[in-house]
Order: sequence, then structure tokens, then C-alpha cells
Amino acid sequence: MGHAKQPSGPDLAAGVDVAELAENMPLLGHVGDDAVMLVRKGATIHAVGATCTHYSGPLAEGLVVGETVRCPWHHACFDLRSGEALGAPALEPIACYEVNRRGNRVSVGAKLSRVPVPKPPESPGKIVIVGAGAAGAAAAEKLRRLGYAGSITLIGHEAPGPVDRPNLSKDFLAGNAPMEWITLRDDAFYQEHHVELVRDEVTELDTQGKSVVLKGGRRLPYDRLLLATGSEPSRLPIEGASLPHVKTLRSLADSQAIIDAAARTQRAVVIGSSFIGLEVAASLRARNLEVDVVSIDRVPLERVMGAQVGKFVQQLHEAKGVRFHLAARLKAIHADAVELEGGKRLEAGVVVLGVGVKPRIDLAKRAGLTVDNGVVVDARLRTSAPEVWAAGDIAFYPEARLGSRIRVEHWQAAERQGQAAARDMLGLGGPFNDVPFFWSQHYDVTLSYIGHASGEAETQVLGNLDKQDATVVYRVGGKVAAVLTVGRDHQSLEIEAALERQDAAAVDSLLQAATSAAA
Repeated sequence: MGHAKQPSGPDLAAGVDVAELAENMPLLGHVGDDAVMLVRKGATIHAVGATCTHYSGPLAEGLVVGETVRCPWHHACFDLRSGEALGAPALEPIACYEVNRRGNRVSVGAKLSRVPVPKPPESPGKIVIVGAGAAGAAAAEKLRRLGYAGSITLIGHEAPGPVDRPNLSKDFLAGNAPMEWITLRDDAFYQEHHVELVRDEVTELDTQGKSVVLKGGRRLPYDRLLLATGSEPSRLPIEGASLPHVKTLRSLADSQAIIDAAARTQRAVVIGSSFIGLEVAASLRARNLEVDVVSIDRVPLERVMGAQVGKFVQQLHEAKGVRFHLAARLKAIHADAVELEGGKRLEAGVVVLGVGVKPRIDLAKRAGLTVDNGVVVDARLRTSAPEVWAAGDIAFYPEARLGSRIRVEHWQAAERQGQAAARDMLGLGGPFNDVPFFWSQHYDVTLSYIGHASGEAETQVLGNLDKQDATVVYRVGGKVAAVLTVGRDHQSLEIEAALERQDAAAVDSLLQAATSAAA
């Protein structure tokens, strides 16, 4: 994970000529050691921090949409007027500054204080959040940022509490990220914001009596409840799948267990060519392990990304020394090797299963909620039970652009759904309309994917994947359902914004520009 460059550009405290400010085009400068940017919106000029609060992305290279700016790295969104983080993965606001104008000269003054948040339209007495992953943690924090002053209980049994899960298969597993990057919030944060973090598991949800029962026996009443139980890794029903050196990756403890096992061996086998599996392969190669990937797929990621993208990603890994065994089936896992059907053996001191996840919906089923490929929710993420919302990996929600229900397992989507549910609980909500987005890191190459497409989508590659400069379009029924970009971060933001407002003409225009650039 990179970091933003040192402050550069003009000294905005000294000022710049207003003619240098193009409409909707951030001008990067600095005030002292702080990176600050100016954004002109008609007669109004905003001065805000130029560094994204999620991994220090360069906001001045992002996209201005209305009164917001979006980060090119992970698509976080900020309000230019208040600095507030409107869309995950960023949780903290950016700073706002005083703008002074004398004639044609614009300068930046002092950092502005935060404006107090007004009381929300609705204020239930007790809100309980079941699940302390991406959706649950984002919801708890959003409730407080929206001015909710009632009781919040956040329940999660995974230590140490909410973590930055995408990093567990990326930089942290590779040894390039310190622990302080991983923990989203510590106990002191929750104490300061009067959120009770309960490290336990919910065993019963009583929607009639409006309460939950913890494994430890405690019963907690609620006025409104968010169900955000997430997913759990799948395991294969084969001999040896439960041996001690066979790992899955979901939690911080899982990532640490893989790191510990990798330190005691030189050879690893990754089962499955999913995004998680391939990111694990890249991270273990960074630790100088020999890595074999075994998959039933003919091409990695083919069912999700198409054959061309899959082959491109495969080549990235092969260039780093990863060996692929494709269209292959496992026979058994042994203490020192993985055995394939046909008798081939691959030595392995650690085996990582990357064969997908399944939503944790048992609690919802027992509570009588409507389930179908997840917990069925409406456009506001409300379940079939009154005063109960669902968000994250378990939410099976209506996607207006596709005209069907979908369930996505993306970190950013889970956080944004948690934030949307928090707004709706307080009478501030509306239909959840965010476009799904995720990124996947393979060595020094990042894939950015927006939208949602099935495996039957028609695929078109614009540009050159081998040169890491391409746009890949996925169409379902003739409509653009998703777009993947490599090396085209700004275009990814533009297409995301067009999809969000369901502007098919704008999407077509952007893709036409991509076609011209490819030519």
C-alpha cells in the first residue's frame, strides 16, 4: 500500500490567481506541511485536505461529483462543504479551511472547526448491532456521526474487534503492513464514543420480544437491530482438510496463523484460484515461499472476470514464480503434501483453502427472517421483521440498475450498507444505491472493479492488459453491468458516478473514449 506524496504545488496560504482554478478540477497545493486543495464550484471555492483518510490516497487526483470528491484509490467519498466522509472505506473526515478572496487572488486561511451535527429525525432508545465486521463497525460509527445519542451495543466474537479485513490477504500477510494498519478502532475509541463492544456471540434473535441472547447467557433488548453476521470460509469435504497446517483466511487470527506457518516452511499450496487465494499466493511469494495454486478452473477467475482477465492475472503470478495446476482435482491433503487425482503430489508445509465463503444466515433462519441466497431485504436494507435491518455479506438486496436482487461480498459495499442502515434507523435513509466496488492487489498491479455481473456476461477488453492499461466491460442483456480497469483509476471513478445516477448515455460516452484511447 502506497502513501501520498509530500505536499507540493503552490503555497495556498500565499494565494493563487482565481484564473488557475478550473471548474471541478482540484488544484493541489499546501498550507505549511499540510496538503490542501482548492475546488471551484461556480462562484464558490472550497479548500479541503488533499489526503484521503483511508491510506492517504491523493484526493487531488480524484473526481469531483456535485459537492463531493472521490478518492482514486479505493473510491472513498467526502463532502467538500463539511469534509465529512460520506462513503467508506474512509471513516474520518478531511479538514476544511477558510477561503479568503481579494480581487482575483484566492488564499487559504485557518483550519475550520467542525459544525455541530443536528439531532436526527428519529432517536430510538437502544440499537443493537450483531456482527463487528465491516458493516457493523461502520454502522456503529455512523450512528454517532449522525448525532445519535442513544445506546449502541456492538457484538462481535472475533478478537481484537473490527479490523481492516482486505489487508489480511494483502500487505499484512505479505509482511509490508504494521499491525496499526489492521485494527480499525480500539477499545478506547468505543469508550470515547459510548459504544459498548461486547466480545461474544449471539445465539438467539427474538424479533417478537425484540431482544437477543448471547452465548454467555446475557439477554439484550433492542428498539432497532442491525444484523451483520458476515461470511465464513468454506472447507472442502476431502481427506486431510482439517489437519493443523491447513488454513482458511477470514480473521486477523487466520492471517497470523498463516504467517506463523509460513515461517516454518518453504513450500505452500493454495487451493482455489479466487481473488483471496491469488492474493494469498502473492503475499506468500513476497515471503519467499515456493507456491503452487491448485484449482478446478481452467483459467483463474474465469467465472467472475472472464478468460482474458484471468489469463492476465495468471501471467502476473507466473512471472513471480507461482506454479498453477488448473482443471485439477484434489484427492487428499497429507501432513507434508497435497495429492491430486492422478497421483501427483505437491509438497506443502502450509495449505491455504481459498475456495469461497458462505453467508452466516443460521441466526436469521432460526429467527424466522425471510432468507434466499442471504437475508432478503428491501431497498432500505430492512428485513422481513419489523425494526431489523441486514447489511454486508448476508444482505440479498434489490439492485435497481440490474432489475434483480444481488448479494455481494465486498468490503467497501459492506461498510456502505452498514452506513446506509444507520441512516435509515434514524429516519435519514433512502434506497441503497451505491455501486458495488472492490479492488484486488497482485504484486504491483491493482484491479478495480465496479458494478456486478454474472458469469454469463459478455466481455469486451478495451486497451492492453499486458501493458496494464485497459478497461474491461461486462454486459448482461446488452446493458453495462460492470467495468474493470487496470491503470485507469480516474476513468473507474467516472464510470462509477455514471452508473450510480443510471446515466447509460454517459457510460457509453466514457466507454467510447476508452475505445478511442485503445485505438
